[in-house]
Amino acid sequence: MKSAIGKSPISASKCFKIEELIAPHFDPNWHFHPEYQLAAVFEGTGTRFVGDNISSFEAGDTVLTGANLPHVWRNDDAYFERKDLQTHVVVIYFSLDFLGDVFLKKDEMQDFNQLLLKANRGIEICGATKLEIRQIMQSMLFQKGFNSIFSLFKILHLITYSKDLKFINREGYSPNTVSNLDSKRIKAVYEYILDNYKSDIKIAEVAALANLAPTSFSRYFKIRTNKTFSDFVSELRISLACKLLQNKDYTILQIAHMCGYNTLSNFNRKFKDITCENPNKYRDRFKVVS
Repeated sequence: MKSAIGKSPISASKCFKIEELIAPHFDPNWHFHPEYQLAAVFEGTGTRFVGDNISSFEAGDTVLTGANLPHVWRNDDAYFERKDLQTHVVVIYFSLDFLGDVFLKKDEMQDFNQLLLKANRGIEICGATKLEIRQIMQSMLFQKGFNSIFSLFKILHLITYSKDLKFINREGYSPNTVSNLDSKRIKAVYEYILDNYKSDIKIAEVAALANLAPTSFSRYFKIRTNKTFSDFVSELRISLACKLLQNKDYTILQIAHMCGYNTLSNFNRKFKDITCENPNKYRDRFKVVS
């Protein structure tokens, strides 16, 4: 099992790296790296963890993450169980080394530097900007030399001045310093929760994975993830519930049970606490949008 540690994917002879990945599922390991990452999903659904945010993702999602911002795109269970599903993503990794400190300090780079600061919170790119960027990224797969650099600059220019941006993490968020030991512990915890969120998760069981007492683990988890363990589990469950509510085949009671809630009242209360609306209204709102 790979540890969730940072490693440079860019060759020393290259300014950036672009990859097209087609596989049964995305890498399920929680990880971080010193490079900025722009990811465009063309196939695949699941749950996206970026910093301390938990959200569903689907084909069309396009996200810029900052340096050392922990993240994982965890596909739905079906992608690990079935052979007729696949994922498709185009990813660009870039660092600031090839631009140089002197260049970045020029007056003309002020707006771009602001974008880099914003990327520490994670940025979801939407609207017309997303469509244009995705087209450029696909073209870059076949470009070489300066043409590819020019395309990267064009993408960064579009994002810098776009209004079609949504921050993924709250204002003031910055990634916590994570050691290799931390990354292994948190990865093990994430994997356990994702495998067992439908059942009653005992904090003592999860704490044992991190070799910590429950009380110590609670403090440790809060410091490393910026939220309590119970809040993390609840947000994961409700995020999955939001996705299931878009499926007309399931009743709300069925969805509650599928997301680990034994009673409908408890599910309704927690859903409203997190989304500020009840499941019925959420489902009706989605019908209007769709």
